[in-house]
Parts: sequence; C-alpha cells; structure tokens
Amino acid sequence: MSSTPGPFKKTIALVGLSGVGKSSVGRRLAAALSMPFRDADAEVEAAAGRPIAEIFAQYGESAFRDGERRVIARLLAEAPHVLATGGGAFINAQTRRLIKEKAFSIWLKADIEVLARRVGRKESRPLLTGKDPLEVLAAQARERYPVYAEADIAVETGDTPHQVAVEAILKALAERAEMLS
Repeated sequence: MSSTPGPFKKTIALVGLSGVGKSSVGRRLAAALSMPFRDADAEVEAAAGRPIAEIFAQYGESAFRDGERRVIARLLAEAPHVLATGGGAFINAQTRRLIKEKAFSIWLKADIEVLARRVGRKESRPLLTGKDPLEVLAAQARERYPVYAEADIAVETGDTPHQVAVEAILKALAERAEMLS
C-alpha cells in the first residue's frame, strides 16, 4: 500500500454519478485515512425522518436539493471527514461553492455501462425509478460532467474492487497533500 497522506485540515468530498461508489469507496477511504465518514444521503434521510424516495415523491426534487444543501453545509462545518455526496449535490451552485470553499473535492468516474449495471440492481434511486438506467445516466453524464470537472481532482474507479479506487485516491491525495494541509 502507498504511504497514507494526512492528517488533513479539510473534509474530502466525493462527487460523481449514482453508482460510482462514493459511499462504498468513501467508507474505505475514511478508514485508510483514519478519518470519520459521513454520507450526505443518509444524513438527509436522518434529518427528514424518511427515505429520499419519499422526500422526492412527497415534496419533489427541488425540496430535496434544498434540504441536501443545508445538510451538506452543516456537515462541512464539522471537523474534517470523508463525505460522500449525492449524485446531484455538486450540481447545485451553492453546494458546489461550499464544497470548493471548505473541502477538497474528488470526482469519482466510471463507464456509464458499469454504473447502469450497478444502479439497475437498486430500487432506492428516485431519479432512476421506472426508467432505463443507461439512458438516465448517459443524460446525467452529458449534463453533469462539465460541472464535476470543477472538482479538485478526478479519479477513474473503473469496474474494479473498491480498494483499487481507494489506492488511486490515496496516490492522488499524496501528490496534492499541500492542498489539504
């Protein structure tokens, strides 16, 4: 294993499309860095007292994004940690500005076909419910990739074990440690 960078004075925020592994990779990255892990989607659900799918169904995407922005702002005010954001969080200009100001952002990327296969197995993603995951993700990629490209670094996760992605992130962080200290 490469030498582990750290300790960091900034939160490390993972951004990217649904299914790219922000939560799974984030947990492993946090463990490797001896940092706490926070999942923005789980925090939104806890704050709302209901699953994200219910928030979408009852209040719509706009209300969800507003709550998501407030939750991420609260999380970014906490001690440094690894933060898995929702797929659309970084698209919101206010949220993106907060992340750029208070965190180091990492765009996790993978082939759309890989992501479609991963998310097709889950029923908990409201933007994909009842739709062809490949079509939705391809449209999201066209819209979101130019914004994700504003992240501090991008790391290809591919169709490999999560630990491979963690190693790639650790290497990228070691190369940019001065930005995090």
